[in-house]
Amino acid sequence: MVHIIHPHERDAGTAQTAGMRREAGVSAKTTGSKGLWMGTGVNDPGACSDVHHHGESESGIYIVRGRIRFRWGDKLEHVQDAEPGDFVFVPPFEIHSEENLDPDNPAEFLLARNTMDAIVVNVPDPRAG
Repeated sequence: MVHIIHPHERDAGTAQTAGMRREAGVSAKTTGSKGLWMGTGVNDPGACSDVHHHGESESGIYIVRGRIRFRWGDKLEHVQDAEPGDFVFVPPFEIHSEENLDPDNPAEFLLARNTMDAIVVNVPDPRAG
């Protein structure tokens, strides 16, 4: 059966990371999906997410609005900015964080994962000494 999930039907009870908000659109809970998770994400103006990874999931991110600085690597030593229209691929177990570079407006993005669970493992910032 086809499911259409309207914005007010998204699941805000999905796994979260400080500094961003996620809502599930396509998930086991919202559609009965068995192998796909999709949702939306928002970083508030100037907000940076805590460091995290998504376990065994591959993650695809599509930037809808705003500029987001991605940091990744064992010490978050890699840095690259993404803007509207860019796709970002995050491999399994890759620790990373997302920072909204705009101090005045939220950054918005779409998320897709190849597991039905919205796996989020928050980890200590490796730069903290």
